[in-house]
Formats: sequence, structure tokens, C-alpha cells
Amino acid sequence: MLLYLHIPYCDSRCHYCSFNTYVDRFDTRPRYMQALEKQLERDLERFEVGVGQIETLFIGGGTPSTVMPKLYAPLLERLRPYLAPGAECTAEANPNSASTSWLKGMKALGINRLSFGVQSFDDDKLRRLGRAHGSRQAVEALERAAELGFERISLDLIYNCAGDTPELLERDLAQALRLGITHLSAYELTIENGTLFEKRPEARQENEALARRFASAIESSGLKQYEISNFGDPSRHNLGYWQLKDYIGLGAGAVGFLRDRRYYPPTSIDAYCADPLAERIEPLSENEIKTERLFLGLRSRVGVAPELLTPAEKKRADLLCSEGKLHFADGRYRNPDLFLADEIALYILD
Repeated sequence: MLLYLHIPYCDSRCHYCSFNTYVDRFDTRPRYMQALEKQLERDLERFEVGVGQIETLFIGGGTPSTVMPKLYAPLLERLRPYLAPGAECTAEANPNSASTSWLKGMKALGINRLSFGVQSFDDDKLRRLGRAHGSRQAVEALERAAELGFERISLDLIYNCAGDTPELLERDLAQALRLGITHLSAYELTIENGTLFEKRPEARQENEALARRFASAIESSGLKQYEISNFGDPSRHNLGYWQLKDYIGLGAGAVGFLRDRRYYPPTSIDAYCADPLAERIEPLSENEIKTERLFLGLRSRVGVAPELLTPAEKKRADLLCSEGKLHFADGRYRNPDLFLADEIALYILD
């Protein structure tokens, strides 16, 4: 059992961001955090959560570091009995808002893993992406986190922005490694509807060779790829998603999943605060769940169990194994080239 908590507040909106975020509703934060508590109470019952059954907590956004620790405290105290011993508790943070007091406060509340939205250590690239921080702020924020005793620290980098070169990305990687990170997420820039970049598609470049070279450089540094965009000490929370474990999704714009249903709370902050128990329910068919398991398994090291496949699909998977495009070991099909995950899944499904 996993738990995701969505914080929809941001200091500024990045040019590529399509997430459910707000830059002008900070006055609603106390009401919003109280609404999260109401949804939590309902979902603890719905998901039949017992003591010690929540394996991971992930506070994402938006920008969780825009909300003061004292506002998280009642919610996290309520959650405490339900967290498993040694539970992974992650909070995302941006360098410009992850102050020493915020980091200390979150650590005191039980957060034991941080994920920093850095994207680059190149100041010109950061400006082009619309980031609210500079490279120096990013370095200082990660150094503060390490000094305060956070041992599991991740950061995000973006690649295939217009103007990206192997040299720029290798400088970003080298700087990240100097900061002692244990995990790195490398995301290819995508142009999403409703973003500033939708009107500036030239902000993205198509360069598969650069993507592969960057992934290879990250692996060579010692951070092993375990999902198409993720390297290093695995995030147990993300692994849980790719294994299709049940998860509670708290907050405006979050998503919950239980067996064969998805639950969508309202995306509007005002609507969520007014009724945090409102939701849209999406039933999922057996075939939809199977397809999701296949795609998620092949884009990660989770892999796919042969029992999931029909005889015809298994025959196609075995053919891919004979061609070296899939490997079969420890009772699962695994994909050695994660960049080809979707094409392989589509071929198996035919």
C-alpha cells in the first residue's frame, strides 16, 4: 500500500509544466491541508488500511516546499501509526524554497528522502525552462540537505531541450554526482497542451542518440537504470506504481487506485476544499489492467510474468527472447532496452 499526497502550490509556473498547480492561491494552504485530513480519514477506511501497512509516502506537486512543516504536522501525525517500520517517506522540493528551516521541519516529521527539482545546473538553460532558481541555489540546497542528515537524495534533470549538447549534459551530471546524490531522474522534455512551450515547440529537440548517450553516461557513473527515466537507489514508491500496487491519492489533482478502480478528487483547489470527499470513479477492465501491467513492466526492471500473457502473446514474447530483444530470467520477461519499451509491448499485444 502506497500513499501519494499532492501539493498544488508553486512559486512560479515552469514553461513545460502541465501538472495541476497554482501560483496565486497561497492563502488557501491552511484550508487545503485540513481538507487533506478529511479525505485521508475516508480513504483509510475505504482501503482498509491497518497499522503499519503503508509502505511508502510521497509528497509531490506542485512544490511541497512551499508549504510550511507546521501545516503538514497534523496530517503526518495522523498517518504515523499506519506507516510500516522503515517506510520510505519522500518529499519533493525546489531549491529556491527548500530553506534550512523547511528541511529541518520535514526531517523532524519523518521525511527521510528528498527529491529536488533541479532540471539543470546551467543558468541559461534554467532561464529558458522558466525555473525560479539558479544553479548556485541548487547546489546550496542539496548541500544543506546532506549536512542536515538526509541520506537519500534524488534530483531531476531534463534533456533534449533545444541547444542541449553532450557536453552540457555531462557537466550537469558531473555536478549532480559531486553533490552525493543516491538517485537521479532524467526526463526528456515533452511539449504538453496548455503549457507555454505549446506555443514554442522549437524549445524541444529530437535527438535519440543524445538521449541514449546521456543514459549511458549516468549508468557509467554507477547509478544503474531501473526504469526508462530513473537511475540509482530505487524509489520504492515508484516501484510500487510500476508493480500496480494499491495507492491512496490525496489532494486536488491526485489519483488513487484500488484493485480495479481509479479515484480522481476535484482538480480545483476551491472545489477540493469545499468537498474533499467528492470524486470521479473510473472502473478498469481486466484487459486494461493487464495492458497497464505490460507497459509498466517493460519500461522498468519490474518485468512481466508469463502468466499475464495469452498463448499467442507468450509466443511473441519468446520470439523476442530468441532475437535478444527480451530476456527471460527469474520467472519474468525483462526488457534490456528500456527506450524500446512501448514498441515491444505493442508487438506482444499485436
